[in-house]
Amino acid sequence: MNESNNKKRSPWVNWTLFAVTMAVVFFLGLLVSTITERRAEAIFAYKPKVELAEFEPRNEVWGKNYPWQYESYRKTQETDFRTPHGGNSMKDMLAESPEMVVMWAGYAFSRDYSQGRGHSYAVEDVWNSIRTGGPKAPDVGMPSTCWTCKSPDVPRMMNQMGVTEYYSSTWAALGHEHTNSIGCADCHNPETMDLTITRPALVEALALMGKDVTKATHQEMRSLVCAQCHVEYYFDKKRPGAEGANYLTFPWTNGFTPEDMLKYFDDLGFSDWTHTLSKAPMLKAQHPDYEVYMTGIHAERGVSCADCHMPYVSEGGLKYSNHHVTSPLKYISQACQTCHRESESTLLKNVYDRQNKVAEVRHKAEKILVQAHVEAKAAWDAGAADTEMKEILYDIRAGQWYWDYVAASHGGSFHSPLESARVMGKAIDHGQGARVKLARLLATKGITAEIAYPDISTKEKAQEYIGLPMEKLYQEKKEFLEEIIPVWKQKSKERQATYDIVKK
Repeated sequence: MNESNNKKRSPWVNWTLFAVTMAVVFFLGLLVSTITERRAEAIFAYKPKVELAEFEPRNEVWGKNYPWQYESYRKTQETDFRTPHGGNSMKDMLAESPEMVVMWAGYAFSRDYSQGRGHSYAVEDVWNSIRTGGPKAPDVGMPSTCWTCKSPDVPRMMNQMGVTEYYSSTWAALGHEHTNSIGCADCHNPETMDLTITRPALVEALALMGKDVTKATHQEMRSLVCAQCHVEYYFDKKRPGAEGANYLTFPWTNGFTPEDMLKYFDDLGFSDWTHTLSKAPMLKAQHPDYEVYMTGIHAERGVSCADCHMPYVSEGGLKYSNHHVTSPLKYISQACQTCHRESESTLLKNVYDRQNKVAEVRHKAEKILVQAHVEAKAAWDAGAADTEMKEILYDIRAGQWYWDYVAASHGGSFHSPLESARVMGKAIDHGQGARVKLARLLATKGITAEIAYPDISTKEKAQEYIGLPMEKLYQEKKEFLEEIIPVWKQKSKERQATYDIVKK
């Protein structure tokens, strides 16, 4: 019976079965070949080509061993992506909000405050900034501590000089030593490629909070390497054992909140500068990105900075972290949609809605604080006494601190929109409190008319209002860039020519 059925089966069926079998075998072989090829590709890709010295600062040398990561890092040279509140292109923040010029009267930020470009430009941008001035002698100008977050040459110099000695020098004296921009050596151990902390200030700050950074998990390290620089800090000139040095310090002893830090500074009697209009002892928030992030939903859910700003990508058999450190909005599919299933347009709207709402409140706070500074000057001019102004000046100090804590935080209005709005509310509360007290004080001096709000409709008008000699400052910077920077570059080139690159 079976023999009879086999004889009756069409030859085409046999040929079809043969063809299908051959196709399956072919594709299985192709799959095995692809897997083998990808494994070989991954092994070849991560085979070191050169030995990395302990303090090798040159990103291009690291790139010889890790070409995919390095090529993605090189994209930080791009300046083609701009969002309403961020991106990688240079943005003149003083032109966007001239009120800030008046709020920072007497401080270098009133001269120049631009949103920086990518990590590749860290050194170049600080050279070009009007804030750093035009020092032509090595013993004048800003402290060397200002280099701390700009270059992988910093760990090399700290090791060579000693940390306290490094903080004791000047920005100009060490300028020729810092020519490599933020990169590989800032975050990675050259021998193991493990994430590592290369700046002592973070280790010291966490230790004072009872935390041991060596016990941090890998996921925690994917944020802590960013927290080496994206934090609030100040220069402690009274640090025991390092008196006189501009010792980089994070004000975290009481905690991460702006209230904790304000109390820290108040207890020290510390101020960054005295405002030239109001005479208030002011604080300048730097960029408390990590602190604000820690109050947001992403930190609560265990999402690290690198998860969004350096998302994983796959190429062939390789999976690596994209070192094009930039706004996640440039890579929504990789950075956002791995967790969020909404469309790209919906996610963009979610981000912009939060940022726009915080920005609206922020601009209101700026106008209130400008008015407080101007009215405080009117009170001084009318003969107000120090005792009459004490509470008013503290309200101005506190109000602007809370405003700056949000304004200076990169992406804070998205990282933690509720906290940002809460803190900005405190800025408005203190600013309005200062104005109410000033109105009462001015009335006792016979001034009941409203103090005129200055014409600061542009950055230039605002700078003229507070008396900044911008033409002189621009000329000094021009001469600095033409005369000093070429010397720094040449010295750096000669020094780095002596570095050996040992091939493996």
